[in-house]
Amino acid sequence: MGDNQRMSSVARVEIHPSQFPAAVHRDLLESLRTRRVNHKFHYDSAKQTLKWLALHQAHSPSRNDADCAATYDRAFAAGVERIKAKQIHVVGLGCGGGQKDARLLKLLQAQGMKPSYTPSDVSMAMVLVARDATLPVVGDENCSPLACDLATAGDLPAVLAHRATGAARLLTFFGMIPNFEPADILPKLTSLVRADDWLLFSANLAPGADYAAGVQTILPQYDNELTREWLITFLLDLGVERSDGELRFRIEDVAGLKRVVAKFHFVRQRTIRVDGEQFDFQPSDAIQLFFSYRYTPERVRVALARHALEVYDQWITKSGEEGVFLCQRSGGSEERR
Repeated sequence: MGDNQRMSSVARVEIHPSQFPAAVHRDLLESLRTRRVNHKFHYDSAKQTLKWLALHQAHSPSRNDADCAATYDRAFAAGVERIKAKQIHVVGLGCGGGQKDARLLKLLQAQGMKPSYTPSDVSMAMVLVARDATLPVVGDENCSPLACDLATAGDLPAVLAHRATGAARLLTFFGMIPNFEPADILPKLTSLVRADDWLLFSANLAPGADYAAGVQTILPQYDNELTREWLITFLLDLGVERSDGELRFRIEDVAGLKRVVAKFHFVRQRTIRVDGEQFDFQPSDAIQLFFSYRYTPERVRVALARHALEVYDQWITKSGEEGVFLCQRSGGSEERR
C-alpha cells in the first residue's frame, strides 16, 4: 500500500452525541457542582492532550520498561493466535495515543489478516493522534475514528455493531479501568463485548505481596511535576490561580480497593463562573481532580467475573505493576477457544 493510499489530508471523525457541546457543558457543570471533576476534562483540549502524552512518555511503564512492552507483545501474540479469521476489526476503547493498538495491528497484519480499526476516545485530539499512529498499518479507508464518552454512551454497542460487519472483533481497553468506578464502567464494558468477541484488557497493579505497601510504592508515578501540571490545567483554564491552593495526593480505601486521589485544596476564596452559574470555593474547600484505582491480578479477575467477563490468560510484568488480560464473555463461543 503506497503512502498516498494510506494517508488522507482530511481526517474523518465521527462524534457521538455524548461529546456534543451541550453534553460536555452539562458534564462540566456537574463536575463543579459535585466538586468531583469528570476525568474527560483532563483530555478535552489539544493542550491537555499534549501534556498527557508528555506525562505518559515520562512515567508510563509501557513506554519506559522494556519488560512491560514485551509483556504487551506476548499478550498480543496470544490474542492473535485465538482469532481464526482473515478480517479482524479492532476497537480501541479509550485509545489514547494509539501506540499499543498500532503494535497490535501490525502483528495482525504480519499474520496475514486484514485489520480495520476504530480508535475511540473521549478526546478528539487523542482520537486524531491514534489515527495518525495507525494509518500506516490500516490505511485511511480502514480507520473509522470515533469521539465518544464511553461512560455515558448507552447506544455504543449498536454504534459499533455497524462497523466492519462480518469481521471478527477484538476490543482493547488498555489502562482505562483505574480511572472509573468499577461498578459504573464494568457493566458498560460487558455490554460492548459480544459472545464471539475477544477483549484485551490491561490494568495498573499494586506490586508485591503486600497490597497496601505496593500502592504506596507507586505513588511517585502520580505525585510528580508532569502530573501536577497536567491536572491543574483544568482549573487554570477556569480562572483559578496556582496560588489559590495546593494540589495534594493521598491513598484512599474504597470498597476493598485502594486508589490514589488528587485534590486541590483552596487556601483562599475563589469564584468560578460558567455561563452565569457561580461556584464559590472557600479556604479549606477542596475539589477532586483525579483518582486511580490499583488492582492485583486476583482483584481484576474477581471484578471481571462479577460482570460476566472471564479471563482466559494473563501476563504480568516482572515489576508487578502492570497486567494484561485476555478475556471473553462468560459462556462465549466454544469454537473460538
